[in-house]
Amino acid sequence: MTLLDHEPDRTTDTAAALVVHALQPLVRAEARAEAPAAGLDPADLEQTVWLRLLERPAAAVPPRDPARWVRDTVRAEARKGRRTVRRERPYAGTEPAAPAAGSPERAALGAAERRALRAAMARLPGRCSRLLDAMLAPTDPTYREIAGELGMSQGSLGPIRSRCLGCLRRMLAAEVVAPELRGRGR
Repeated sequence: MTLLDHEPDRTTDTAAALVVHALQPLVRAEARAEAPAAGLDPADLEQTVWLRLLERPAAAVPPRDPARWVRDTVRAEARKGRRTVRRERPYAGTEPAAPAAGSPERAALGAAERRALRAAMARLPGRCSRLLDAMLAPTDPTYREIAGELGMSQGSLGPIRSRCLGCLRRMLAAEVVAPELRGRGR
């Protein structure tokens, strides 16, 4: 239910409701006049203008010159809509969509990524590869179980894991090809 659903009742309606009822014909006419040129739906433009009115601070409602405020706001929102319509482009259906989560392509890519990660983990120095292998085990062991398996202190697992992941991150970042520079070279 909106303010427009009720007839104004001077005893219960606020000043904003009275302004809405007084400005409704002007807002509707201005929105219908500006919307087609902006490529917008007149009802959407009208709704946006009402939203702008209600966003004003309570002390500022109603505007000093309501008719001018309506015209200016409708035109400003129409300009904003034109800019948005120019930037957006509809989906043509010819562009490739992302593969579905259960698709064979997604499964193959996931397997390739896991192989690359395991290969990089095998090249890690010291006990890092053993630690990360233990943490990625399918049984999902606890820190206590990992510490017992590797013969390490449970309190040192977190800091060592952090250093190992940093090393792995740097190693993988060095293997990723940097994108080519676009535009003019200097």
